[in-house]
Amino acid sequence: MKKRMSFKMYLSKVLFQFLLFVTITTSLDASNYVTVATIGGRPSSVDRTQEMQVTVEKVIKFWDVRLKKVLPNKPDLVVLPEACDVPMGLTRTEKDNYYQTRKNQILDYFASVAKENRCYILYSTIRQQDADGVRRNSGILLDREGKIAGIYDKNYPTIGEMEAGIKAGDDAAVLECDFGRLACAICFDLNFDELRQKYEKMDPDIIVFPSMYHGGLVQSNWAYSCRSFFVSSCGFTTLPSEVRNPLGEIVASSTNYFHYAVTTINLDSRLVHLDYNWDKLSAVKEKYGRAVTITDPGKLGAVLITSEHESVSVNQMIKEFDIELLDDYFNRSRTFRSNRLGMDAESVP
Repeated sequence: MKKRMSFKMYLSKVLFQFLLFVTITTSLDASNYVTVATIGGRPSSVDRTQEMQVTVEKVIKFWDVRLKKVLPNKPDLVVLPEACDVPMGLTRTEKDNYYQTRKNQILDYFASVAKENRCYILYSTIRQQDADGVRRNSGILLDREGKIAGIYDKNYPTIGEMEAGIKAGDDAAVLECDFGRLACAICFDLNFDELRQKYEKMDPDIIVFPSMYHGGLVQSNWAYSCRSFFVSSCGFTTLPSEVRNPLGEIVASSTNYFHYAVTTINLDSRLVHLDYNWDKLSAVKEKYGRAVTITDPGKLGAVLITSEHESVSVNQMIKEFDIELLDDYFNRSRTFRSNRLGMDAESVP
């Protein structure tokens, strides 16, 4: 005869399920590790004695070899360079012939890699947007199923690009991933504060930067001003492809020996200023120990707090110790200044 569950046993079961639910949902807000891979380089010029279909197949082979270098690391996100599926050295007429032959072959190849390896792939391509022949320099984000999760059109093509028929985009929407939010800038875009300031307001977790030039210190400026991680992928292997943290520091880079870099970043991090936070930072470190990292780049006055805890997020730590965020402190300073100026004005006879 089947025994009936006692009320006490039932209550214990319900309580256990509730605690399990709370633990799981709480841990979702804690440390958010994302493995990112950036690969530099671009296919070299074509053999003009061969048909364009052969060139398309060589481009696919080029990326197949390079992707296999990083895929064993099981990346969540792979970033490829600007116009990575277009060989260098083509004339305008040859490019037209190449695009007509290529169609979606390389898109389909990257989609199959993304699906098979359960990763996102962000790659830049020259795409024909409609039947009118409008072309864009676009960053296409493929999700873990190999489907297009979003497209960013380069907002600031070079004059040469526009003369060659590339139309500028005007949308700076953030692309959604299951681990966070991505913003995209392509090559020449990096020179324009108008785009960067849009992203500052959108608060992306990662900015991806497929490019043919490096950008130097401007990369760090974008990372810091947008409070975001920054992943660059350069089309020339002589230029490093790098990963930066929100302090603008390089945390991974390709080298003269390896054209790629792979690292794991933790998106559960926030920037705070040292002013008014010194004792609070000591207290949070004393309580959480190795479960919290405080990164100080020096000379900046700001540090990056990162939660390594499995169930306590950085925002929970900040709230627990009443730590003031960097932008909150700057805004408080602005308000204090305005109020002080008003008081001083009233005191003038």
